Amino acid sequence: MRQFFKFMFAYMLGTLVIGVVLIFLFLGMLAAIGAGLGSKGKPTKVKDGSVLHLTLDQELVDRGDDEQMNFDFGPFQGESKLGLNQVLAALQHAKTDDHIEGVFLDLSEVNGGFATLREIRNKLMEFKKESGKPVVAWAEYYGQGSYYVATAADQIYLQPKGMLDYRGLQSEYMFLKGMFEKLDIDMQFIRGSNNRFKSFGEVYTEDKMSPANRAQIDLILKGLWADHRAAVSAKTGLDPAALDQIVNELQARNDSAAFDLKLVDGLKYRDEVLADIKERMSLEKEKDIAFVGMGKYMHSFDAKNDEKDKEGGKLAIIYAEGGIASGEGGDGNIGSTSLSATLREAREDSTIKAIVFRVNSPGGSGLASEVIWREVKLAAEVKPVVVSMGDVAASGGYYISAPATRIYAEPTTITGSIGVFGLIPNMQGFFKNKLGITFDGTKTHEYADMMTVSRPLTEQEKRMVQVWVDEFYDGFLARVAEGRKLTIAQVDSIGQGRVWTGADAKDRGLVDELGGLEDAVRAAAELAGLTDYRKVELPEQEDFLKKLLKDLNAETKAWVAREYLGEDAQLLEQYRRAREAKSQTGILARMPFDLVIQ
Repeated sequence: MRQFFKFMFAYMLGTLVIGVVLIFLFLGMLAAIGAGLGSKGKPTKVKDGSVLHLTLDQELVDRGDDEQMNFDFGPFQGESKLGLNQVLAALQHAKTDDHIEGVFLDLSEVNGGFATLREIRNKLMEFKKESGKPVVAWAEYYGQGSYYVATAADQIYLQPKGMLDYRGLQSEYMFLKGMFEKLDIDMQFIRGSNNRFKSFGEVYTEDKMSPANRAQIDLILKGLWADHRAAVSAKTGLDPAALDQIVNELQARNDSAAFDLKLVDGLKYRDEVLADIKERMSLEKEKDIAFVGMGKYMHSFDAKNDEKDKEGGKLAIIYAEGGIASGEGGDGNIGSTSLSATLREAREDSTIKAIVFRVNSPGGSGLASEVIWREVKLAAEVKPVVVSMGDVAASGGYYISAPATRIYAEPTTITGSIGVFGLIPNMQGFFKNKLGITFDGTKTHEYADMMTVSRPLTEQEKRMVQVWVDEFYDGFLARVAEGRKLTIAQVDSIGQGRVWTGADAKDRGLVDELGGLEDAVRAAAELAGLTDYRKVELPEQEDFLKKLLKDLNAETKAWVAREYLGEDAQLLEQYRRAREAKSQTGILARMPFDLVIQ
């Protein structure tokens, strides 16, 4: 008994100590948050002779958080995402900021899509041309995404013994057919009768790419590489054929080879690059460079306040980023209810004279896309609505873009994918053979249990789903034909689930102009006859503390996944795909793949 009380006392004492420690940590966290929120209104003072320090290692999204705050607490390592809107605004302001002498691109890691990186690169080129201020790039290692951005710099430096990964683009699928077979799960994939390019479900039902999907991916990669190669050619002076030879033969396999081939301007350690920056930007050699990061620099000026006195009306920029689903949206996903409400408010607000609809979505629910489409159409009937496509605006992402007054896309935007499919898992074998679970029941009508996952579809039910899918595809064609002023036959000829680059989409009438977010803003202002106007970003962002709790929940889930699956990217991707397969049922308008630039 004495031993029992000793262990019980030790346990209680330990629990008490841990509880006290957690309370103090929580209070410290709240104090840190309070300090950050309290300093929100205090602008950053930028010193004379400062250099804008641009890193792109955070996740690049279309719209960043208004409050640039980082949070680091145990396994919850939440970091503010960097918005394209913030990068563009910072570079725009830095052009005429007398405190900023130039830009240092610190590019050892870049986390962004093709079109996003292109917009940043173009803005850097504009910054150099209009301000005359130098841009210097350096990295210990250049991936092809970071190297693409670096081609905007006056000088590209590579760390000695570092690496330039210059070997072309690749797309690889993970096919889950074998895994589902082992689990006795049958993924019932039903696409439109004429949607041979709509290949999303193939990753669940096949073990390799279909010929149609291989053909479209090959065309897309060639288009993306052409843009990448053109940027490198413009910077280095090497012709495209020579660059392709360098890639095919892996000639840039080490630092000295990259320098000899003139792919980089020099091999320098960081201290040598800093000395070069001081010389190029006429800074004092004896003093440390006054670098200012993106977060602090965004607090040195207030673009919103700068526009408060403008009297020519308002131009709304509405962001739609992530997969499309019914209901309320959230960070990284589009909800039909919340986005429709935002579009409706902008339409009914008489002070908003034009709308820029920024779409960065691979699609999702067909019905939710239809709900959003309706509000975009109504808005375009009363004021200019200009779509700006981000990295991807395909399938449902194109559906909600179609009724706009004008559509802008980058040449490297992934768009199109006009097609739909149904995905209904049959988990009868999994429940019975793996878990020993069987199902039985009764029903009032023949098809009452049609969409259950506990049994396969009958042949009659498959035919009925096929009809629904084909009818929805016909409706999709009609929506696009109406919005783009094309015939249904014309849309079908470039539809069938096929994915295009922005450049190819323009040639086929799916896109009006090639350009980025700022080009779309200028076009919307011109269409509305606006000159002295104020930009407002919608929807309004969530309260910081509410968003923090959501981020902590997401970080907890990610941390648990890493603990059980390790850092193996293939396992994590397989885990994500399996969860996605479970949740995606019914008729969907979703792009058939994800592209990542390395």
